[in-house]
Amino acid sequence: MVVLCTTRGPGAAEPKADLYAAIRRDARTGMSTRALMRKYGVGFNTVQRALISALPEPRKAMRPRTTRLDPYKPVIDAILKADLTAPRKQRHTVSGSTTG
Repeated sequence: MVVLCTTRGPGAAEPKADLYAAIRRDARTGMSTRALMRKYGVGFNTVQRALISALPEPRKAMRPRTTRLDPYKPVIDAILKADLTAPRKQRHTVSGSTTG
């Protein structure tokens, strides 16, 4: 199990669930929202979420990113495979010199 930690505030290596518990504990003692924000180095919304729910929401799954190069990758691969059998002067590779 991987636990992601924040590097904010005095409790720098606390998991988010521990952070929420600490915020709730201090809120019960009467600390204001602004004081909680300052103490833990978090924003207003984080404090509000901690006061509403004891456990943080699970992270959203990231969708795979595509690049602008993706549509051309099969063409590039085909060219490079053809270059393996091409004569040296006809290959699509950079020569020893980097200047034009």
